Amino acid sequence: MALYSDKVMDHFQNPRNVGKMDDADGVGEVGNAKCGDIMKMYIKVKDGIITDVKFNTFGCGSAIATSSMATELIKGKKVEDALELSNKAVVEALDGLPAHKIHCSVLAEEAVAAAVKDYYDRNGIAYDPELFSKKLHDCESCAE
Repeated sequence: MALYSDKVMDHFQNPRNVGKMDDADGVGEVGNAKCGDIMKMYIKVKDGIITDVKFNTFGCGSAIATSSMATELIKGKKVEDALELSNKAVVEALDGLPAHKIHCSVLAEEAVAAAVKDYYDRNGIAYDPELFSKKLHDCESCAE
């Protein structure tokens, strides 16, 4: 049995929305000291909709695949709906990840949340800080 699904391999070998966005409306950067992965997510927003999203990831194939899939899942969505993206949704969309790579999907979720928080902060949009405290945290699975 293959360690990685065909979707993981496809998003690793052919990542979607990779690159930098100089005129981003929100930028989120997260990392994990234990595994060394760093993800940077950029969002462009018009009328409350994420019209473009890019990412740069320094990390393993799973980190790249989860970043790529996360961008696909939030592009065209309302900003507040992007906050509903969970690491479980990313894993499911990729047809699974090995247990020791789940932390990559957590980083992807956190990168999206960090970009949305930055967008809210830049635009003076009020939000409940508790919403982000649940999304932006240290990756517990990476501490193992």
